[in-house]
Amino acid sequence: MIAGRINVALIRAHWSEILRIVASLRTGAVTASLIMRQLASYPRQNGVAAALRELGRLERTLFTLDWIEDPELRRTTGQELNKGEARNSLARAVFIHRLGEIRDRTYENQQHRASGLNLLVTAIILWNTRYLERAVATLRQTEDIPDRLLAHLSPLGWEHVNLTGDYVWGAECATSENNAGLRPLRTLSEALLRAA
Repeated sequence: MIAGRINVALIRAHWSEILRIVASLRTGAVTASLIMRQLASYPRQNGVAAALRELGRLERTLFTLDWIEDPELRRTTGQELNKGEARNSLARAVFIHRLGEIRDRTYENQQHRASGLNLLVTAIILWNTRYLERAVATLRQTEDIPDRLLAHLSPLGWEHVNLTGDYVWGAECATSENNAGLRPLRTLSEALLRAA
């Protein structure tokens, strides 16, 4: 990177440990989070951690050079960042209670709240994905829809989800559902009638 030189000697000195870590990760013997916890548990900076940081600076430099040189990589990176931001926006929209702050005191309760948020976000994404799949299948019965256009669809929208209203759960609501557990899709004529 622009801010200095990479300490190649440090990487060479710890190369065998770095290869052992890589092999352990590749074989699935350990998880990346466990390695990070182990390296962070030392009271002073571990030599392997410092070597990995230097190696990371090297990889980041190579990626930056590729990113500057390749417009397609920049476009793809921007699209992936937008997906991440859309997912975070959905999570913020779902987590409006308590103004988006986790105020639980214990770590366990914080974990429960964060897991619940992830479960709700995932449920909304799954719901949207199932309906997008049905909508595409229905449209393909009447017209040709190329697969390349499907890459521009996203199941991360939530404007149609009632995030603050009343939720009624019960057997009497089963009449609005079809056999697959999904509500029927709106047709174009129904949408025009509602707009009029």
